[in-house]
Formats: sequence, C-alpha cells, structure tokens
Amino acid sequence: MTSLALPADLRRDIDACGYFPDLIAETIALATAGEPVLHHVVHHEATFARDEIQRHLSVLVLTPTRLIVGHTDESDAPGEAGQAMSTTESVGLHRISSVALTRVVAHPERHGRGRSTDTETWLSVGWGTATRVELEPAHCGDPECDADHGYSGTFAADDLTVRMSVAADGADNVARLVTFATALQLAGGGGR
Repeated sequence: MTSLALPADLRRDIDACGYFPDLIAETIALATAGEPVLHHVVHHEATFARDEIQRHLSVLVLTPTRLIVGHTDESDAPGEAGQAMSTTESVGLHRISSVALTRVVAHPERHGRGRSTDTETWLSVGWGTATRVELEPAHCGDPECDADHGYSGTFAADDLTVRMSVAADGADNVARLVTFATALQLAGGGGR
C-alpha cells in the first residue's frame, strides 16, 4: 500500500490554497509513492472564461528520480454537480531535456547590493512531449525581391511553463519558484 503522507510544508502549502486540499494532497501522495520530496512548488491561479472564474492548481514536486507535475481544475457544467479533474504526470529526470528559468528583476543597476528584487519568474521545462513551432516567412534581404523563400522558424520545448509574480503570488512564492527551478536544473536539466 502506498503511503499517503506528504511532507508537512507541502501539505501546508496545498492547504493554504483552500482548493480541494484533500483531493490534491492524495493525488500528489499517490504519485510520489513514498519517494522523498526534495523540493516543491504550489501555484494557484484563476482563469477567466466569459462570465465565470475557474480555478487551477499546479503542484510541482522534485524527487531524487522524477519531476511530478500535478494539475487540478474544476469542471462545473450548468445543471450538473460540481466536479474536479486532477491529473499527475511523472517525468524521469533523465528525460528532461531543458529547464529554463527567467527572472524579471526590478532595479537591476542595484543588483548585488541587496536592493534589487525579482518581480516575476518563469519556469519552462521540456521533456519532449510537446513542442511549439514558430514559423515566419523567410526573406533574402533584397528589398526588391518578391520571390517565395519559404519559411524559417524555431522549435521550442513547451511541456510546462509556470509564471509567478510578486503582484499575483507574493515574493515568497516567486523566491520558491527560483529555488525549485535551480534545483531542477541541477537534477535533470542537462538531459543526462
């Protein structure tokens, strides 16, 4: 039988969101299957669809061997009982091909003197499940040329992106995402 115990700080962060905490905690505990939790991030966000607000909660867990990604959404159809859909994905650290951490820093000229702050942070993780393709018409550089030069573009891993900001999530959560991303870069970001 799988132990359903989570570290106290992870459970506290799930409970603090107030969004189906028992369901989410059980879902994450099942996915960790008793493996030690090294780092975690809990991200609660609202999405707006026409005249309603829907909540979404993401829980990222780093274990010694895996990245566990949990997503929970509510699904309320008119005239039906409320439902929640909770999904976990387990990615072996050896499968992670890229981990990108983007920090938006206020007062960068003061950085290093303790007077600059991260105001926003983005974590993007790729492991090969989803890829984004961005194409644009290719040009030869001749302003008079009207020939078709095909397309040029880029492929980008786009399996997971989490954005946190001080304004929406608080400075502690932004710092926690930086810590998590740094640990993930060390653990599996090189696609070993």
